[in-house]
Amino acid sequence: MTTTRRKFLLGTLAASGALVLGWSALPPRQRLTTAQPLPVGANEAALNGWVKIDADGSVTVMLAKSEMGQGVATSLCMLLADELDADWSRVRFEASPIDKIYNNIATVVDGLPVHPDTESRVLDAARWMAAKAMREIGVMMTGGSSSVKDLWLPMREAGASAREMLVNAAARQWNTEPGHCRTENGEVLGPAGQRAGYGSLAGAAAQQRLPRSPTLKTPAQFKLIGRPTNRIEAASKTDGSARFGIDARPEGLLHASVQMCRTLRGRATRFDAAAAQAMPGVRTVVPFEPSHGGTGGVAVIADHPWRAKQAAEALKIEWDAGKLANFQSADALEQLARTLDTDKGFAFFTEGDVDAAMAGAVRAIEAEYRAPYLAHTTMEPMNCTVRFDGDRATVWVSTQVPGLARKAAADALGLPAEAVTVHVMLLGGGFGRRLEVDFIAQAATIAKAVPGAPVQTLWSREQDLRHDIYRPACVSRFKAGFDAQGQLVAWQNTSAGQAIVPQVLGRLFGLPGGGPDKTTSEGAFDQPYEWPAARIAHAAVALPLQVGFWRSVGHSHQAFFKESFVDEAAHAAGADPLVFRERLLQRHPRHLAVLQAAAQAGGWGTASPPAPDGAKTARGIALHESFGSIVAQVAEVSLAADKTIRVHRVWCAVDCGTAVNPTGIVQQMESAIVYGLSAALHGQVDIVNGQVQASNFHDQPVLRFHEMPAVEVLIVPSSAPPEGVGEPGLPPIAPAVANALFALTGQRHRSLPLRSA
Repeated sequence: MTTTRRKFLLGTLAASGALVLGWSALPPRQRLTTAQPLPVGANEAALNGWVKIDADGSVTVMLAKSEMGQGVATSLCMLLADELDADWSRVRFEASPIDKIYNNIATVVDGLPVHPDTESRVLDAARWMAAKAMREIGVMMTGGSSSVKDLWLPMREAGASAREMLVNAAARQWNTEPGHCRTENGEVLGPAGQRAGYGSLAGAAAQQRLPRSPTLKTPAQFKLIGRPTNRIEAASKTDGSARFGIDARPEGLLHASVQMCRTLRGRATRFDAAAAQAMPGVRTVVPFEPSHGGTGGVAVIADHPWRAKQAAEALKIEWDAGKLANFQSADALEQLARTLDTDKGFAFFTEGDVDAAMAGAVRAIEAEYRAPYLAHTTMEPMNCTVRFDGDRATVWVSTQVPGLARKAAADALGLPAEAVTVHVMLLGGGFGRRLEVDFIAQAATIAKAVPGAPVQTLWSREQDLRHDIYRPACVSRFKAGFDAQGQLVAWQNTSAGQAIVPQVLGRLFGLPGGGPDKTTSEGAFDQPYEWPAARIAHAAVALPLQVGFWRSVGHSHQAFFKESFVDEAAHAAGADPLVFRERLLQRHPRHLAVLQAAAQAGGWGTASPPAPDGAKTARGIALHESFGSIVAQVAEVSLAADKTIRVHRVWCAVDCGTAVNPTGIVQQMESAIVYGLSAALHGQVDIVNGQVQASNFHDQPVLRFHEMPAVEVLIVPSSAPPEGVGEPGLPPIAPAVANALFALTGQRHRSLPLRSA
């Protein structure tokens, strides 16, 4: 290499390094304006990428998160409308386009594998860089209980910015100073009694530059934030005008019914479509390959969903079962257990010298816990509607990831992503299942066979359950050591299970997965308990089954393991389970307050009344932090005459930071308890030779009305920024019930689902 060339390369590297350093020092780019102007109606004006105002005064909030029953549309609209001083009765929402300003930053920043108590400049820098990177190369996503947290500032800034622009427009019109004007309920009020509705000012306001630093309200000035508010979309769901993915009805709609290989990830090798093609209304028959973690098969397109279903059942198909033909879920659990015999796992958290502390303990207890694979069982089964128009396509779908949905459809159709328009519909449940795009790629492949006609691919309930992407099974082992006074001196915990994130990176992004996956050990290593000495680890085990995110992810089973064994440790120490936990929370006042609030509400320490049938009852308690929120629950439980587990009452205390919509928070705690109890009492996916054995709600039940406990929710006041709400209510319910069962029967339940002896 010549000296001149070497100098040139070194100079280029130095300049590049300077650019990177300069870029890293800058804050994340603004999240107010989209790359392309928002589409507006004839009388609408867009004041930024989050809000449009019509001449009639109605305000449309752009919803960048998917409404799937968690109430996020209401909470996010409240954030913007409060800062805007909008008339709440005139506020509505519509799904936002796909744009980088809507990327989810909070989930990735919170996904760094560190304990919440960790403080360091390196960690601060990592979070800073993650936020900057996700602003540019991240994805639009609804998940991780992150919606309000992610948009707490952007939505408020959008409202405050629009309010300032409206005030400036009015002040210019009245020839006065903006500081002499104020806003109230969708109007600007002038110093001489002038009044102008936002609708009359929106056009002029939209011509102005965005304010550089809009002034946000103080909490004392909030009018909507913190006020119990009914769901903004409730009326449409009541009168039937709400539109979910399954309700998409573009003109000329055709319907597709699929037959998928009974063995997961299998494919069709040959098929005879003669009988199906001869049936009334059938347009064509289309094979499709496994894609994005899904299963291959054959589809029938017809003019009516019933005709499509009947014709699909007439297909004669030969299958290749593929790599999962010998997969057994029972064997997988045993393999996880064997892994713990030899693999210490990756340590996500250590405190002190746990080996020395354990060696010095005068007594130790050990236990093994297990959790099965779980299905999502959303009320709305997987479906997607696609119209392929040669050089363009349109997709109507209920999805948690609009950008990835667009890419999956585009790839299946051989189009650039920009040529695909995605209409995000309301979701009839997500729970992480609609973070996947297997059913979208499948629907696009099928629709490509009939250009110009929209085709809705709709799975049956049986297909939805048998072709899910499941929550991983997990096995966890614990050991606790105590001194002569019964005080805890050492805590060891290692779990084994599949890692979700590496699989997701592969099937959604085509990227290799590397490094520790926080979701494998979350709920175990990231908790507030002040262990004297501890090591908490996870051994990631590679298995061929595709696994994915499930409501509360790793917390959903790790909380059961951890809180159940905390109860075991309390019993071994001869301590009350509440008092034992209190001793381990002396430096965590927020957690302590939540724990004590739930205990007080649940009458902890008082006699538990008999059940309605006269059976003896007992109470159990659990505390867990997830997605930034702290939840404690007390469950009151009995055994019926036939030994059926009955949960009568649940007291739930939550500290989720600023309570944006208390009504929504209560609803989500109740929802999580229902979902969590369904899993705790009934949830289990058994797989034999790669085939899921359950088929519908009769053999994969969800909680019935007669099983539903009375639930009391207490929101612990907080001035901290808002944290997650959609998932944190789920993790504590299984251990609270299990601990109550121990108090009732003296028997420990160390496997899910819970079964009475």
